[in-house]
Amino acid sequence: MRAPAVSGRFYPGTGPELERAVRELLAAVPPPAPLAPPARPAPARAAVAPHAGYVYSGLTAAHVFARLDIPPIVVIVAPNHTGVCHAPGGASLWEAGAFRTPLGDVAVDDRFAAALLDAAPLVGSDHAAHADEHAVEVELPFLQVLRADVRIVPLVLAWDAWEGCERLGRALATLVGRWPERVLLLASSDLNHYEPATVSERKDHRALEAVAALDGAELLARCRREHISMCGRAPTATVIAAIRALGGGAARAEVVHYSHSGMVTGEDDAVVGYGGVVIA
Repeated sequence: MRAPAVSGRFYPGTGPELERAVRELLAAVPPPAPLAPPARPAPARAAVAPHAGYVYSGLTAAHVFARLDIPPIVVIVAPNHTGVCHAPGGASLWEAGAFRTPLGDVAVDDRFAAALLDAAPLVGSDHAAHADEHAVEVELPFLQVLRADVRIVPLVLAWDAWEGCERLGRALATLVGRWPERVLLLASSDLNHYEPATVSERKDHRALEAVAALDGAELLARCRREHISMCGRAPTATVIAAIRALGGGAARAEVVHYSHSGMVTGEDDAVVGYGGVVIA
């Protein structure tokens, strides 16, 4: 059992308060405009959602989750913020059991996890990398509210090289393509960190432009070349690689919401950006 690490800090610490907060965020997502395509909910193959405190990034996350018909299995690919990693290949998997939140326990799909361990040499069982990592945990209450029986496959990545993203993405695509149940690939990521809003907005646009083009290699290159401190760049690139390997020629990525912390605090000197993307 993986105990909550940021309950009561990134999101409310009791079940009733947390459920109310999530439902209020989802309800705040406006309905589609007349004659516009339906905004909620629909099957999707992948998504990108932020993982900051709900007061900052919760609305952007809600814009993503409100549009998703949550399948039985969600593979959550997240960055490693803590620096703790005991997986030799740098991709840390929690392979069985459950993650606990104030809303209850979210089961890990041990069959998919075991298949991933066999298919991807970069992936290793590593509970230590998950113990204090928030980037998977913060996504879970949205999944629990929308689908109580959801099962997860939690992955934390400690590298950002395109070669690793492509290899892991291909392994995920192989499994998703043959799995008997529908699977959602969810990348957990915030955007640029702690620069003035005018700077961050420009950098965030550049990163989201590459995501919308489903170009994982270019996303990583832009982040490196233009000093965009998008923490989940490798998870996002990995999910993009998986979609491409699944036959992503017909895939379409839509940026459904953008915000930054200054929009909440009113302070634009050093903001963190948040982008929500749905890939159908």
